[in-house]
Amino acid sequence: MPVRPIPMQAPARDVVQVNKLIRNTYLLLSLTLLFSALTATTSVVLSLPHPGLILTLVGYFGLLFLTYKLRNSVWGLASVFALTGFMGLTLGPIISTYLGLPNGGQVVTMAFGGTAAIFLGLSAYALTSRKDFSFLGGFLFAGVLVAFLAGLVAVFFEMPGLSLAVSTMFVLLMSGMILFETSRLVNGGETNYIIATVGLYVAIYNLFLSLLHLIGAFSGDD
Repeated sequence: MPVRPIPMQAPARDVVQVNKLIRNTYLLLSLTLLFSALTATTSVVLSLPHPGLILTLVGYFGLLFLTYKLRNSVWGLASVFALTGFMGLTLGPIISTYLGLPNGGQVVTMAFGGTAAIFLGLSAYALTSRKDFSFLGGFLFAGVLVAFLAGLVAVFFEMPGLSLAVSTMFVLLMSGMILFETSRLVNGGETNYIIATVGLYVAIYNLFLSLLHLIGAFSGDD
């Protein structure tokens, strides 16, 4: 489950700049989610195989590093679409697996609906309350690191119970990440809409995967 580093809090900025940053971030996030959905759908239609955990991690971290390097240039936009498009391709085979199971379509729909509801609800709360959630930074970083390593152990040693526990942890951690990242937009912790988009996209991606796993498991389809 890909993760990204959590940067430190920055000083507050002018309200006009904040509003512009929020608009640009959510516009780019919408476009990247649509592009990711397109590549995932293409992967499902063409029945493309999953590239595997190692290649997924190499591709993700490589494109993430490139996006950080190019974040202040127009090429950063191309890089973020490459990153989210690649993640969509890796998501397609997973969705195909669930769609091939009894009630698989319902599981995918419920995971999608749950992800949308959680993201919209938490984002709306952070945007309207303007509460500073920067205090979550250290906890989220440590929690994601522990969950990520536990997830690797669950995969390599085939431990279903641990895998479910990791998915539960990621639902909670990614919910906190949405609050944290949105708060940074509102309170001046992030000044680059490309990086802000990546942070929110990764939270949504991991949240969807985790809900998909949990719903599939408890519905008897996993």
